Amino acid sequence: MMHPQARHHAARRLAKEVVIVGTGRVGTTAAFASMLSGIAESITLVDHDGDRATGEALDMLHGLPFVPHPMVRAGGFDSCRSADVVVVAPGVSGKPAESRLDLVRRSVEVMREIVPRIAEQTRDAVLIVLSSSVDVLTRAAVRLSGLPAKHVIGMGTMLDTSRLRTLLADHFGLDPHEVHAYVLGEHGEGEVITWSLTRVGGMSLDEFARTSSIKWNDAIRERIGMQVREAGAQVVRRKGALHFATGLAASSLLRAILRDEQSVQTVSTVLEQIPMFADVAMSLPCVIGKSGCRSAVPLILEDCEQEALERSAESLRRTYEMAGGP
Repeated sequence: MMHPQARHHAARRLAKEVVIVGTGRVGTTAAFASMLSGIAESITLVDHDGDRATGEALDMLHGLPFVPHPMVRAGGFDSCRSADVVVVAPGVSGKPAESRLDLVRRSVEVMREIVPRIAEQTRDAVLIVLSSSVDVLTRAAVRLSGLPAKHVIGMGTMLDTSRLRTLLADHFGLDPHEVHAYVLGEHGEGEVITWSLTRVGGMSLDEFARTSSIKWNDAIRERIGMQVREAGAQVVRRKGALHFATGLAASSLLRAILRDEQSVQTVSTVLEQIPMFADVAMSLPCVIGKSGCRSAVPLILEDCEQEALERSAESLRRTYEMAGGP
């Protein structure tokens, strides 16, 4: 017979607990999307502004009769002790006339405040980093937390990959789930669209277009690539910020971890097992489950894609150093 304390411990571990640190637009949208999906039993919001965290939690809590029933509450960093996943969403906004590098520097300083406080409470949780400077901050989170690199995951190019699949599906008249494509490397200007790996129905885009009599050429490919790269800026220019798709992507990543899906996601991690990328966080297709990043998926890229990926890594190394990364 299981000892009562052991039963309690097992029950606690089965009760999937998520803590989200940062209640800006991205953090609260990730919480709301996760609440709607019912992937966790408990979602705790933590913020330096306790009233803001409490207000956001109450706003969601009042809607529980309409959705699956996770408990939503506000709390402090001690809530991380029993968390399966801690989402770090610093929500640092740019200032007028501030350079991108200055914004990254401020974001790194915020991570210096947040991550050690999380690490004081847990050595077991998987950390997810949500930020526009996700690659730099993911590497910083690994250094600041002292956690194994596989336990610290940035959302990376998940959203870029989703945009690419959506645009290709629209062009070819397909369900986005039927398009298999990856955006790798930096989440930003140096991202790499791996056209050589893109498949529809097991065929390359050229083969599918030819057999389906759908127009496809270099000009269309360049146009779609440009739309992927500019999509975030387009949203920000029109509404000031982006958070809905980000929240949905974060919820999908949480589900992969909490349900141990062993699914392949383009997340940003420090891949110590790959020598040329061991000192940088960037996105490659990785197998994601309850322990975080199990492994990267081996890739066979065209020479131009491999070279672009290496340039992306070098750019991130320089940015990390210039931003004063730990």
